[in-house]
Amino acid sequence: MNFTIKHIFNAIAYGLALALLVIILTPSLREKMGLTKFTDNVIRPEAMSFAFAVKQAAPSVVNVYSVVNTRNTVGQHQELNDLGSGVLMTSNGHILTNYHVVDNAELIMVLLQDGRQFSAEVIGLDQVTDLALLKIDANNLPAIPQEPGLEAQVGDIVLAIGNPLNLGQTITQGIISATEKKGLANNQSSHTDYIQMDAAINLGSSGGALVNSRGMLVGINTAKAQRDIQGIFFAIPYKLAKHITDRLLADGEVTRGYLGLDGSAINQAGVAVRSSVESIAGIKITNVDPFGPAWKGGLRSGDIMLAINGKQLVSFQELLTIIENTKPGAYIQISLSRDREIINKDVQVGKLEIGN
Repeated sequence: MNFTIKHIFNAIAYGLALALLVIILTPSLREKMGLTKFTDNVIRPEAMSFAFAVKQAAPSVVNVYSVVNTRNTVGQHQELNDLGSGVLMTSNGHILTNYHVVDNAELIMVLLQDGRQFSAEVIGLDQVTDLALLKIDANNLPAIPQEPGLEAQVGDIVLAIGNPLNLGQTITQGIISATEKKGLANNQSSHTDYIQMDAAINLGSSGGALVNSRGMLVGINTAKAQRDIQGIFFAIPYKLAKHITDRLLADGEVTRGYLGLDGSAINQAGVAVRSSVESIAGIKITNVDPFGPAWKGGLRSGDIMLAINGKQLVSFQELLTIIENTKPGAYIQISLSRDREIINKDVQVGKLEIGN
């Protein structure tokens, strides 16, 4: 039989390939040849873990119990009214939780992860954002890791830490599917943006921490979707939660300005203003409270709000933010377009009350 050099090389190559395959599939041969570490790294990649994030954040999440005094035929006694979770925002005992967890509570108890138990006092409540700030008498506590200016992004992996159904601290994992969601709260929903994610929140997890894969606080868990929708839950963004915490620490309450109107952003080319054709952006007023500050200041449905104190408006949320941060009783100048004319109105800002 006539063999060529090419046939010889092919035979050698096939033999080497077969030998390598046998070595890879036979652990004892790999060990004898000192190839165990190399092949193990190839075959068994390192597992993904969020253990670091949990170790960073979990000690900062506490259990919150609200207690009420009740009376029956035997006499007066205390009973558990509600349960939830809270987040240590400072090392000297300031705890952020949900308003609905402690609303109407006569006594609030806080259980730390190290087993210590404290009674808590209420520093301030904000029903609009469903947040409450508590204080316990303790120091050198593990405050939650925080990063100023941190904003959640769609696609971020997050962990929800809380005490669901009083089962003890539990961590659920999910992904952020949306930010700046509105229309979720029972009142004042247009004043609060929410994070939407699929990290499960059950009864008792409300007020707990939503953290990222580094253990940094991303938000405060607050609610699940209504109508029994599965896999959709919500949290209050960190920046808003921190802002409310600072306001409650400073004043014990959050005072917001109020105008009393609804509107939607516009950006239309070819709108005639002062008889000239130009592009404008602003807020078209769709409804005005007949008893509110906007109506008293001369604003009407159909007006296009262009600017407040010289600042151009591009979104309705921006308008709400400006008004909320304006002290009630202060005057603002609103530039608006009405019947192709620019009009300036001085409007006195009112105070936002629950039910406005």
